[in-house]
Amino acid sequence: MKVLVLGGDGFCGWPTSLHLSHLGHEVTIIDNLSRRNIDTELGVESLTPISPIGERIRAWDEVSGKEIKFINLDIAKEYDRFVDVLLDSRPDAVVHFAEQRAAPYSMRSSKTKRYTVDNNVTGTHNLLAAIVQSGMDIAIVHLGTMGVYGYGWSGSAPIPEGYLTVKVPTPDGDIEREILHPANAGSVYHMTKTLDQLMFKFYAHNDGLRITDLHQGIVWGTQTPQTVRDERLINRFDYDGDYGTVLNRFLMQAAIGHPLTVHGTGGQTRGFIHIRDTARCIEIALNNAPTSGEKVSVFNQVTETYRVRDLAELVSKLTGAEIVNLPNPRQEAAENDLNVSRDRFLALGLNPTTLSDGLLEEARDIASKYADRADRTKIVSRSVWRQGMEAADDLMP
Repeated sequence: MKVLVLGGDGFCGWPTSLHLSHLGHEVTIIDNLSRRNIDTELGVESLTPISPIGERIRAWDEVSGKEIKFINLDIAKEYDRFVDVLLDSRPDAVVHFAEQRAAPYSMRSSKTKRYTVDNNVTGTHNLLAAIVQSGMDIAIVHLGTMGVYGYGWSGSAPIPEGYLTVKVPTPDGDIEREILHPANAGSVYHMTKTLDQLMFKFYAHNDGLRITDLHQGIVWGTQTPQTVRDERLINRFDYDGDYGTVLNRFLMQAAIGHPLTVHGTGGQTRGFIHIRDTARCIEIALNNAPTSGEKVSVFNQVTETYRVRDLAELVSKLTGAEIVNLPNPRQEAAENDLNVSRDRFLALGLNPTTLSDGLLEEARDIASKYADRADRTKIVSRSVWRQGMEAADDLMP
């Protein structure tokens, strides 16, 4: 299968590109390297050393004998060029990771809010319009987020995979309708993902595009069987207040003797998935793409759920790190439950990596090994959700 991986240089895109190449697919990465530019903007680097994209690709060729092509292209700004790439490469599938992925960064300033909307919404729409213009039958797999559902407001019933059956009262009695699960975005980033799913619904219905939307939880872990083959292939480990996901931040904090920073009560429940399972889920989605005329296929890409404070306790017991509570820069409920339906991937053969399986390995092989690269000044989150809120001060030693 010929596969274009949009955003294939990023945290999820890079290991997925290697995984698909390892399986024998013909992979081309399309990326404008914006994530690297944001590192420069924020004055922070991945805890793990990230090689230039050309060196990464050469290293993969050396260790695997397989070629991954790379095109530096901004799909949100270079529409005509992207159409030409589609016509030249004639891919069977496109995997879409090419969106600004951090909620805190999307709330950092008016500039980052506008960038997130311009990049994410325009990029997604350009992809859909370009495939229609090309006239080709190309399957789309998009990495979305569990955040489109919101948190803590769906009651005890599990959040279904994308769709909800509702009863609509009429003078002649109730009628049943299937609708997209109501969206409840908690940040500008999450808002762009809710707009994505509306565009997907339209283009699947109007133009027969074959689309899979993966509502993914928080990704933890760093390495996959492919990225461990050479240090030049190592994946990102973000720990800063804007891009660091909660578990990776806890592991890095413990490795350098910094208290684990829990925002608010830590009662926020979130869904989690290991990066290895992210790549595997993309593979499964590609192998089970909908046919033209079918509705958008939605998977909840989550393997476990934890409260943030319980996650901190796990890391504390493993490492001996202290836990501290800081003011929450987000505008969210202090406590929430999360009951998620996640049957589809399990039914299709996903064998999840659990925290109990991989947490010690991650703490030892990544966080501790590269602890000397950490910049303590970048640990505490300073992006706030609403003007007038105060960011947490770094009160730790």
